[in-house]
Amino acid sequence: MPPLRGTGADPEAEHPEYAGHYRLEACLGEGGMGVVHLARSASGLQLAVKVVHRQYSADPEFRARFRQEVGAARRVSGAFTAPVVDADPDAARPWMATLYVPGPTLSDQVKRNGPMAPAELRRLTAGLAEALRDIHRAGVIHRDLKPSNVLLSDSGPKVIDFGISRPYDSDLRTETGKLIGSPPYMAPEQFQRPREVGPAADVFALGAVLVHAATGRGPFDSDSPYIVAYQVVHDEADLAGVPTDLAPLVGQCLAKDPAERPTPDDIMVALRPPSYDAAAFIPSQRRPVAVEAGIAAEATAAAVADTHVGAGAAARGGSGGATASGGGKRRWLVAAAALLAVGGGGVWAAGVTGDSTGSAGSGKSGGAKGSAVAFAPWRTPLPASGSSTPVCFSAGGSGEDASERSASALYCAAVGIGVARLDPADGRLLWSRRGPSGDTAPAGVVSVSGGLVHTATAGGKLRAYDPADGEQVWDADLSPYVGTPFAAGDTLLLVGEDGATEALDSATGASLWRHPLGGHQRPDYALYDDGSGLAYAFEHSAYGSTTLVTALDPATGHAAWQRRLDGMLTPVGTSDGALVLTSMTEDAQTVGLVRYDPESRRVARVALPFRMNEPEVVIGGDTAYLLAHGGTLVAVGTRPADGGAALWQLETAAGRTSAPVLAAGNRLYFSAADGRLLAVDTERGTLLGQTGPRLRDGRLAYASALPAPVAAGRTVFGTAPDGSVFAVDGKDPAHW
Repeated sequence: MPPLRGTGADPEAEHPEYAGHYRLEACLGEGGMGVVHLARSASGLQLAVKVVHRQYSADPEFRARFRQEVGAARRVSGAFTAPVVDADPDAARPWMATLYVPGPTLSDQVKRNGPMAPAELRRLTAGLAEALRDIHRAGVIHRDLKPSNVLLSDSGPKVIDFGISRPYDSDLRTETGKLIGSPPYMAPEQFQRPREVGPAADVFALGAVLVHAATGRGPFDSDSPYIVAYQVVHDEADLAGVPTDLAPLVGQCLAKDPAERPTPDDIMVALRPPSYDAAAFIPSQRRPVAVEAGIAAEATAAAVADTHVGAGAAARGGSGGATASGGGKRRWLVAAAALLAVGGGGVWAAGVTGDSTGSAGSGKSGGAKGSAVAFAPWRTPLPASGSSTPVCFSAGGSGEDASERSASALYCAAVGIGVARLDPADGRLLWSRRGPSGDTAPAGVVSVSGGLVHTATAGGKLRAYDPADGEQVWDADLSPYVGTPFAAGDTLLLVGEDGATEALDSATGASLWRHPLGGHQRPDYALYDDGSGLAYAFEHSAYGSTTLVTALDPATGHAAWQRRLDGMLTPVGTSDGALVLTSMTEDAQTVGLVRYDPESRRVARVALPFRMNEPEVVIGGDTAYLLAHGGTLVAVGTRPADGGAALWQLETAAGRTSAPVLAAGNRLYFSAADGRLLAVDTERGTLLGQTGPRLRDGRLAYASALPAPVAAGRTVFGTAPDGSVFAVDGKDPAHW
């Protein structure tokens, strides 16, 4: 880690240049315990990095609380919070990096624009109730819900700052004589019996937050925190100004007795149906698109009509590249950041028959009606430890075209194993290779190329294995490089600390070339196009006003073309020889698509129908499919003639999702944080089917990124938080 820039007690010392390997770009805000900075990951993902104040770094109690904050934030789902990307509570200056969520806090919104309108207030109530339900299901009590800890994003409210939260089973208790929280939003029991605080205290805080949103003040108002504390314990809440239809519910939330308060589920039931007619806090940005009804009937018809469901675009969860029909945003990062740890040394193999106890089926034929070939779904739990979701990558078999090409091998990685090979036909575990003893850094499948399987750990080792028996063929030290290798055909591209790019032969590990890319200081690689054989590097200017894009031959390092384009852009795919990029604002809102034709040097821009929070994108022909946080899936034409209007829009009700994967037969697949695999018809924009959730011990497992599914032939391979890999029939999503 680069040294912290400041030392001593002056203000400069409170603003280090780095937290871990994240460069801190700007100060977003400062609180009593630390400073929150804007930063970027190696792929350009915007992060909010909290760095604690220097004076607390030497306090063992504070370190314990910060460690608990990190743990609590990781336990809850990212659908209603800012997901934790990375953290180091043991650093000289402890820090935690979460996904940056653009949007004002509820406190700032009310301060600038006054009390919320009744319809907005109902949506806020429903959103925060969902958030508390999710937080409590994860076994966490927030204990400091207040307007400044609620972010208003266009996909709903996000609850942040778990600094004083604790799990139900935590042994860390509030010390005698210390009140922890914000008095206007604390429940009576937090003043009277702080050791007995439960989930109902968060419901009390919700009621106080809603009064503030409705009136601009709290239900207990005084300049003195001591008077507020007395009012909370003894006085009735002041609900003047709260809409009459919501006042009784808010009053129940503010009951003195915790047993008399509703649960988050009770609140959501009480609000039905008016509060569920919109998922966004800025409904004017969304343009409803008519979607045909009869999803189940369409799914059945599609299952009968389709003759092939293929891998027109391989899943990019573990891939280093993207094809013209399956490009996607930062596919290589999804594989590299799957939090898959490598355990002790040794090779072991086992003949584990994939069971079929999951929702994929019972092991009997699950083929579509009218199909002559029976399909047997399977599920294989990997012998892994921890709670991360496996990431998989397939090697294709023979077939006349992509739609017929099935997987001849399936390679997966998970906590406790470096890489494993499964039989794609029945899920049998053929072999598994662990890393050397003591190697516990995150690892993921990077590529299957040059006849070898490659895994990498950021700052650790790049290893190549023989796919036949899992024996290691070669390895390379990645400590001099930034991030993990980017797979481009039979080449692996790495970026050094000095910004120079080096290419390794994926078969031998030999260096093919090494040199800086002209005009780039430290490029990122976002895309590899199988059709043209070109890899695309990009780099934003210092203030994000322009983006330098370079297309190069990965085998030689020679640039095919280079162009500086206006805006903060990221390559996501190719379409008929043109490069398609997403366009973001400074606050990480994706607002449009840019299409650059290198032959004519023409630049065309298409505005999105509404802003989206850093969506995952896949390109199919002239259509871009954008999947945003919160599960909104939109299809947009990439040509200016399409006018930027949505071809269709689908609310999938999936909070955190993987990158979407395109396959033949008008199919798009993606995974949800709870282990569900979803299938969408790309022609109609309808949900064809989904599997049931597969949770670990009934709870969501944390991962900084969700691996994408793998589509190969008629088979779709999914992975889940319970540590399992499963296969379902792509021809028949309606019966998953």
